[in-house]
Amino acid sequence: MINFASISNSRIVGRALRLPLRLIPKEAEVRILQGPLRGKRWIAGSSIHGCWLGSYEAAKQRKIVELVRPGMVCWDVGANVGFYTLFLAELVGTSGRVFAFEPVPRNVELLRRHVEMNRCRTAQIFPCALGDLDGEVKFSPGPNASMGRIAAEGPLTVPCFRADTLLATGEVEAPDVIKIDVEGAEADVLRGARGMLERHPVIFLATHGRTVHRECVGLLLASGYEVHALDGGSPEGTDEVLAVSAGKVAA
Repeated sequence: MINFASISNSRIVGRALRLPLRLIPKEAEVRILQGPLRGKRWIAGSSIHGCWLGSYEAAKQRKIVELVRPGMVCWDVGANVGFYTLFLAELVGTSGRVFAFEPVPRNVELLRRHVEMNRCRTAQIFPCALGDLDGEVKFSPGPNASMGRIAAEGPLTVPCFRADTLLATGEVEAPDVIKIDVEGAEADVLRGARGMLERHPVIFLATHGRTVHRECVGLLLASGYEVHALDGGSPEGTDEVLAVSAGKVAA
């Protein structure tokens, strides 16, 4: 896989490669160029160009490919506009399921469009946040589509549920693998999923801020997980971690 993001914009070649991207209309439908989603349809301006170039978060993509198998149930928590929803659906196949959680209306619309235009029948979308309460929360959409977060001063009011509540009501199936990327609310998601964590699904977790990172690591260790850095380094020196059941070797 060619990781275009690794080519610095400060270099002439990096600037030359990015220049044509500015000419692509934001509403243009393009084909994803590489990776497991190669050939899938994508709205060019829905997120960063790395999504349809296929190089978005390349290291995480590779690790997910190693661990996700056909027939699995996966959750995409903080689904944004749907790159990982499509990615996970492709890996689990027609016998698996993907549950995607996204609270921002603009993102939900694009998420639905991506799911529909790719005829992704195994994905189910929940237009809500996951956290440590069942009710409503204030939400700030952020300066771009990828940076929305729960915030007391946010202009949006969105529904929020505990993962354990959704499992208890039968609205979702227990996951084998979860991807969580929620711009600082990661610990709340984990606290609202205490019962689910007893099943020890594999967790891909992006944390935002050192305090939240330490809190999340503590919650995972207390729930019987081992926490690894996605890049193989120290889990304290990264914001991308892989959590697996204690004693189970990460692939």
